[in-house]
Formats: sequence, structure tokens, C-alpha cells
Amino acid sequence: MTEQPSGAAIAVTGSTGNLGGRVARRLAAGGVAQRLLVRDTTRAPELPGATAVVADYGDREAVRAALAGAERVLMVSAPETADRVDLHRSFVDAAAEAGVGHLVYISFYGAAPDAVFTLARDHFTTEEHIRASGLPHTFLRDNMYADFMPMLAGEDGVIRGPAGDGRVAAVALDDIADAAVAVLRDTAPHVGATYELTGPRALTLDEVAAVLSDATGRAVSYHRETVDEAYRSRAPYNAPDWLLDAWVSTYTAIAEGQLAGVTDDVRRLTGHPATPLAEVVRAAR
Repeated sequence: MTEQPSGAAIAVTGSTGNLGGRVARRLAAGGVAQRLLVRDTTRAPELPGATAVVADYGDREAVRAALAGAERVLMVSAPETADRVDLHRSFVDAAAEAGVGHLVYISFYGAAPDAVFTLARDHFTTEEHIRASGLPHTFLRDNMYADFMPMLAGEDGVIRGPAGDGRVAAVALDDIADAAVAVLRDTAPHVGATYELTGPRALTLDEVAAVLSDATGRAVSYHRETVDEAYRSRAPYNAPDWLLDAWVSTYTAIAEGQLAGVTDDVRRLTGHPATPLAEVVRAAR
């Protein structure tokens, strides 16, 4: 690994994380040369054909230099912070200045200016900035991660939230990674396209709890909170208001039916069906 941009045509962000790491490993396994944009090269995965380059989202000059000559870029959304949209704008502007040929952005299902889930609004704002930049692009809007469903349950095995009887079509990280690789390897058919990536079924949180119980052997249940109860139960974390809103609106978005749609986009992009939640949970054990 070096800290200088390579001649690789594909650049990948987020390679130290759950999604970007999966994409980078798949590209490497397929013999694709890539440059990995990271904040710390010592944490970058050691992969054949991969070159690590230091480039923080907020450092426009470093990003521009890191992306010079890149034909295709995977932009995994930045960590959840109050200035996340500003970081996204900086990265997109740098990519445009670097002359990137195609930007693949990991967005969120149903991204819209009036989405109930507050962070989905931020993703929409980022999408709009990408459109305005003139960069050829593809948006992969993933639903909630199926891999993270077990983390919804507390130490007592109870999922708490104001989701009511709403449904969520959670999607596997592996399926999102497969879809991203398919687009990165051949962007031409996907210019300007938006894909809504979901699991094969939309489940209520009662059904999610039942799947988790069966797949893990741990008793999991769902407790319906009111919105007021949800804010009170999360108050001890002393999180900033914007983050509390994000946590609670994850559940209210489910209650409003905004995460319930099921699409065939995973199969369309990857050639295989979306993975059921039970398979995702069992594979992680």
C-alpha cells in the first residue's frame, strides 16, 4: 500500500467499513485494480491490486488529488454527523473538479425532501447536489440493513420503538455490495439510474423479532413505544437533538409505511434474488 494515487480506474470510499469493505474485497477478488480513499492508510484493508490514498471527505484538495484520473467512484455516505451534508457536497465538488467519469452514490430508500426518516432527507439533498454537479451518476438507495436488525434489540431482547404495525424491507449488506460492484464494473447501462435496494419481504417488527428468535435461539420481542416514550427512553444517551430525531424517525418511517416497498432491483443488478433476513442472521452467527 502507498499513499499516492494509482492509475486504477475505480476508486472506493468506506473500505474500512461494513459496506465499502465488502465492495473492495469483491473487486479485488475479481482482479480489478482500485484505489481506496481512507483517512488512515494503516487501517485500509490489504488487498491485491489496491492502493490506499489519504483523502478525508472534508478535505476538498486531497479528495480532488486522490480522484485524479478515476473513471468510476463509489461514494459511501459519510458517518452520521451534524455536518454530513456539507462533507458530501465537498466530496462531490472535488469529484467534479477531478473529472471523475461516473459517481455511484450509496443513498437511502425513499430519499426525499419530506421523508419521515430525517437522514433520508440529507441523502436527497446530496443526490440533488450530485445532479447539479453534472457528474454522470447512479444512486443505490438501500433500505435498512438486514445485518443490523439484531442490534435493534436491547440487552433484554426487546426491540423498542414507535413503528406500530408498519413494515420494513431490510436488505442484506452483501446484496448491496453485489449491486454496487455490478454497477461499478459496467456503468454505461446505469447512467442517471436510481435503484431502490430492498430485501425480498417487508416485515413488521413483530415478525422481525420472530425471525431473530428463531435464527439466534435468543428470545426477542417487540414493544410498541409512543413517540414521546421513544424520546424519553433514548434521553439517557445525551445525544444531540438531530441524532435523537434520526433514531426515533427510523421507527416512525416504518410506521408511516415509507420503508415497506419491495423491489426487484437486487435481482436486476446482481442476477440473484435478495437474501431473506433469516439467512442473513444465521450466516452472521
